[in-house]
Amino acid sequence: MRNTPCGPVLIKEYGSALSHTLVTERDDRPVNPTIQAALVRERLYLRSPRTVAAARQFTRDTLHAWAAPERLDDVLLCVSELATNALRYGVPPSRGYLLRMYGFEDATVRVEVHDSGPGFSRITERPHGHGLTLVAALSDDWGVLARTPGKVVWCEFRCAATWAAAQAAARQTGV
Repeated sequence: MRNTPCGPVLIKEYGSALSHTLVTERDDRPVNPTIQAALVRERLYLRSPRTVAAARQFTRDTLHAWAAPERLDDVLLCVSELATNALRYGVPPSRGYLLRMYGFEDATVRVEVHDSGPGFSRITERPHGHGLTLVAALSDDWGVLARTPGKVVWCEFRCAATWAAAQAAARQTGV
């Protein structure tokens, strides 16, 4: 299992243009005691359909900062599906969801979407509801962890091995 060292916490709240998004960025701290990551970034999004686009942009910016854009399209589609599922099934009114990204030294990116609701989406044969099927097809691994309250839906992507040098540079610049 993996552990992360402690580090600073930076919380910013953006103005009216992004008032639907409360931004929390955390690097190098024990956000999940079972995971040791070289890089960790997260944002908390309030319950609004507009946050799906904001989550994609945060993911795009993070992957570019971490020099891991070769799986960008796959990761962005999975983030869209997981954020949409959180809004549809997992986020109670007046609550939000957390998007957390880990960058590992073995060139793996892990995306987690945390929500506090009791609902679960399911892989289905219906004309809609294929988000988890897409996540399963595009990611290298994925799963759901039940929490009290809520759950964490996660997926992982293996990126280029040359990413290790870029991660070291990102750690030094605080991205």
